[in-house]
Amino acid sequence: MLLAIIIGSGEMGERLAQGNAAIVLLANSMATGCGLFVLIVALAPYSAAEFNPLVTFLSVLDGRARPGIAACTVAAQVGGAVVGVWIAHVMFELPIFAMSSKVRSGWGQLIAEGVATFGLILTIAGSRSHGIVTTGAAVGAYIASAYWFTSSTSFANPTVTLARALSPTFAGISPANVGGFIVAQCVGAALGYGFTKMLENPSASDALP
Repeated sequence: MLLAIIIGSGEMGERLAQGNAAIVLLANSMATGCGLFVLIVALAPYSAAEFNPLVTFLSVLDGRARPGIAACTVAAQVGGAVVGVWIAHVMFELPIFAMSSKVRSGWGQLIAEGVATFGLILTIAGSRSHGIVTTGAAVGAYIASAYWFTSSTSFANPTVTLARALSPTFAGISPANVGGFIVAQCVGAALGYGFTKMLENPSASDALP
């Protein structure tokens, strides 16, 4: 569903915007942010609503998920993402099996992916204790905003990145650029995780009045 939302809203926006890229991005970001909120709230009781393998891996590090279950979760994330792309293609009468040629390269975009993923991990960690509705709203709002303040339009998810390489639409990414994006996302997630742990466990000196 997440990838159907991302690809479908991008394609719909492009068809209706008459060449205005800003309108397409606005439609894409709004649909993705709202869709994330709904999916997180609806699916959290069944799967913890983890759509991101980096979040799943960090759950294992924190002891909130077992490695075996996490591996199955990642497999479901990848399979679901690919099917979501294909469903979007069917809905818009596009070739089901296709590859993107949209170039997303350069140090600026790689840094943007690191920043986007860092912020996503911080958002999840900081909102989790407030309940799933708050977390869903925070994640949806963050991703919608990150579409605009990052030069990469904030993929922030290796599975989403891989799947979007399979779509020749507005939301696509050239397969040649996928590896760099994923490395940057992993670095951003690691920094975000370390930063949240530092916030959760301040040193004794920092805790002194």
